[in-house]
This record gives sequence, structure tokens and C-alpha cells, in this order.
Amino acid sequence: MKLLEEIEVIAREAGAAIMDIYAKEFSVQEKEDKSPLTEADEAAHSIITARLARLLPMLPILSEEAVEDFHGMDGTGSYWLVDPLDGTKEFIKRNGEFTVNIALIKGGRPLLGVVYAPVLDVVYLAAEGLGAFKVVAGGARAAIHVATHTEGSLWRVVGSRSHAGDSLPVLLARLGSHELIAMGSSLKFCLVAEGSADVYPRLGLTSLWDTAAAHCVVEQAGGGVIRLTGEPLSYADPSVTLNPFFVVHGKSAVNWPELAGTNA
Repeated sequence: MKLLEEIEVIAREAGAAIMDIYAKEFSVQEKEDKSPLTEADEAAHSIITARLARLLPMLPILSEEAVEDFHGMDGTGSYWLVDPLDGTKEFIKRNGEFTVNIALIKGGRPLLGVVYAPVLDVVYLAAEGLGAFKVVAGGARAAIHVATHTEGSLWRVVGSRSHAGDSLPVLLARLGSHELIAMGSSLKFCLVAEGSADVYPRLGLTSLWDTAAAHCVVEQAGGGVIRLTGEPLSYADPSVTLNPFFVVHGKSAVNWPELAGTNA
């Protein structure tokens, strides 16, 4: 629990730096992959990587903002996986739906994850063996669990606000009666983790750092994050930074790979 609390402090510190920039005018650059970059991304990256390096000096760090500095996992297959500002498009739109994501990976799995939404002042955090928790403004902390979807009830489906994709309507048609909840960043995972949504199908591109921290929260809350072939989403090969399509789910009797189509 001590390490988890230390990572929460780091995420909050990065979030405070983001909010300082959020409150004023800021410039937007374009990275090589055409995705946006702001000074808030860079400020959060600097804080997180410096603090993690002091906390566990020998553990490598893979951050979205410095992929070139990552030279591989340590001898135990462990590394930090960081998205200093997940949802930069939401940050630019000023809709508040962006997060700080920090995960500890070992053996291809996220063993610890912290997701902090600075505008909401809400933290989702989890670690293997400890469970998953939500910390709201004021510091109240409560354990969270995924929901169990019962046959015949309305499906609560969370989807990306900025990256809906073309395949989602096909899956929704197969799913049947549903309501669609639009949300940005890794908060989509967290809605499933806390039981506010039943499923988040991601039939579009994401990167390892987009998903790892919230993936841990979902798993420790009793849910799953699976590829369309049925296997859990893996972080075992960080040289391949793009994730395959996946589904984040709570408890239900649905065969998600079959419903989504394994050829997607």
C-alpha cells in the first residue's frame, strides 16, 4: 500500500502542474504522429519521471513523451509505464476529461495503477492483492467493483469522445438494447471499474501508456481487459507500443470475442 500511496502523490503533483497550465493560455504543437502536444504534457512528464527515478532508481520508465529514452525492461521484466497527460485533445477542448496515468508492469501485466483526473480531483488506484479504490475530492476513499449485467437489462456502453471509430456501431447493433456514454481518456475504463458502465469496446488504435494504469484498476475491481481473440491485453513487449483492439468488461455471460468478431 505504501508504494501505491507514493504513486498517488506523484500523480497528484503532476496533476497540479497540469492545472496551472490549464488555467491560462497555452500553445499546442503537433508531434510526428500528428497527435497534439502541450506544455502541460511536458511539465507532467518531467515531474513524474524525476519522482519515479528517485523512488526506484533502477526501474526503467517508458513515458509517452520520451519513448526514445526507454531501453527496455529490467531483468525481472518490470518497468514503469506512464502517460503524463492522457486525453490531450480533451485538455485542449477544456472539457476536464483527461487524466494522469502511472502503471507498474511486471511479466507483461499491470500490477499497480494510478489514474488521476485533475479537474474532477478524483483518483482511481489499484494494486494486485489490494483491490481497487476511488478517492474523491476531500480524500474519502472507497473500494470499487465492476457491475454484473443481468440478461434483459439495458447495456451501459462507454465510448471514446474523440475516437469513436467505424466498427463500434456494428458491435452495438449485435449487443442490442443499450445506452452509449461518451467519455474521454482512461476514465472510460474507470467507469467500468466502478460499476457505472458495463463495457467499453475499443475498436481503434491506442498505445500501451493509454491503457495500463486503468487496466490494473479494472482487473482489481473484478473486471477484465481482453483482446478480441480472448487473451488479456499484454504489456510484455514494449517495443510494440500500439495495442490491438480490446474490450473492457464487467461481469456478464457475454462472449466478447465472438460478439466483437475476431477479425476486427
